[in-house]
Amino acid sequence: MTSARRGDFIVPFLTVVTDALAIEASFLLSFWLRFRSTLLDHLGFVREAAPAVQGYLIGSAVVVLAWLMLFDARAMYRARRNVNMSDEMVNVVKVVSQGMLLVLSAAFFYREFSYSRIVFGLLWMFSISLIFAGRAAVRAFERAQYRKGRHLQQAILLGCDMPANQVYVRLQGHASFGFHITGYFADTPAHEELTLARAPYFGPLSRAPAYIRDHGIELAFIAVRTGDHQALFEVIAECEGVNIEFMLVPDVLEILSSQVRIRELEGIPFLRIKGMPFTMWGRFTKRLFDVVVSGVTLVLSSPVFLVIALIIKLDSRGPVFFRQKRVGLDGQEFTMYKFRSMAQGSERFDAHARLGIRNDPRRTSVGSFLRRMSLDELPQIYNVWKGEMSLVGPRPERTRFVEEFRRVVPKYLDRHRVKTGMTGWAQVNGLRGDTSIEERIKYDLYYIENWSLTFDIKILLRTLRAAVMSKEGASL
Repeated sequence: MTSARRGDFIVPFLTVVTDALAIEASFLLSFWLRFRSTLLDHLGFVREAAPAVQGYLIGSAVVVLAWLMLFDARAMYRARRNVNMSDEMVNVVKVVSQGMLLVLSAAFFYREFSYSRIVFGLLWMFSISLIFAGRAAVRAFERAQYRKGRHLQQAILLGCDMPANQVYVRLQGHASFGFHITGYFADTPAHEELTLARAPYFGPLSRAPAYIRDHGIELAFIAVRTGDHQALFEVIAECEGVNIEFMLVPDVLEILSSQVRIRELEGIPFLRIKGMPFTMWGRFTKRLFDVVVSGVTLVLSSPVFLVIALIIKLDSRGPVFFRQKRVGLDGQEFTMYKFRSMAQGSERFDAHARLGIRNDPRRTSVGSFLRRMSLDELPQIYNVWKGEMSLVGPRPERTRFVEEFRRVVPKYLDRHRVKTGMTGWAQVNGLRGDTSIEERIKYDLYYIENWSLTFDIKILLRTLRAAVMSKEGASL
């Protein structure tokens, strides 16, 4: 068994063990709080006589087995390198919630033993917390092993242009992802200006199948040009019977960032390359989510607003809030609010400043801190509550930038098919400030065509993490 294969067994095995222990611990902790502790008495719950703990132990054994099967059904015990923790949190909440429905249904029909509903409520809360904590610990262990060079999956890269270079830079520069790209195959070596040129060049694509078989390569990243597709098909055909995974970076993303689906009408298959961003129900649920979260946040963060406003006034002359016209849904202008982070009158020099410039000398000392922590964006919660923005969506641009980009960036105006957001898929993937607008558009369009409420929650969780850990904040 190769080192990578051992790692792909150890990590899922540890995950199963920690999940089982977390579920059992949640059961015991919930039972103890309800029947052995006085904590709930102080919260107004009526004290009940403690039932036999054996009934809960037997029930917990059944629940552990059933919930592990649910996790396995959602492919959460397979070898999954570089798992994002915001995705993990969402999936844990989903599986535990589904598991609780099964538990409640079974308890309703099982009359031999009476289970406490309060215990089940505590079980749901503790299970989510402890399972996620266990998975976070396993992930930390997994990444530590990768950083030490253990259990790395050996991979090759097919291609030599910009898409291939992007794959190499992002994956090879992060050992904690669990991949080691040994080199690349292409008809010509990569241009010397590309980082990929530093990697070993193994020759044309036609040599790849032999190298894959001789060196036991289990993963190949494909990032070839349209003209190389025939050679690529031959590589895949020659690898028939070989245990290798091919992962494609589609060059058609340069033209279409939408989710491609097949739809059949009266027996005729149609390839849908662009669809409506939201259904009526989708618009309703997204707006309801925005209203509830923004309303609660406005109330809870009002003391923070007052403190920031006071600090801004003490630090420099000028208004507390910065107002600026931005372009939103359907190309309509609206006034976006931010805490002022620059010296008064700095907006006069906007035409001479780059978009999202880092370390802008016009910032005040307090403004630099607000930008670094993304606190200057907080007033946009009011824009969300009013319905001018959403919590998640493409970031709004100024009118002059919209007019400029629409002429030079393909599909730019498609981002205005939805409300702009406080944060977005591009921003949580590092595309903010003075970065490629073309790359940001690709991520924006991917978000629009693949929207779901779960996707929004995932982006918000990653934004919170970025706001704490990033030096430049989580958005523009």
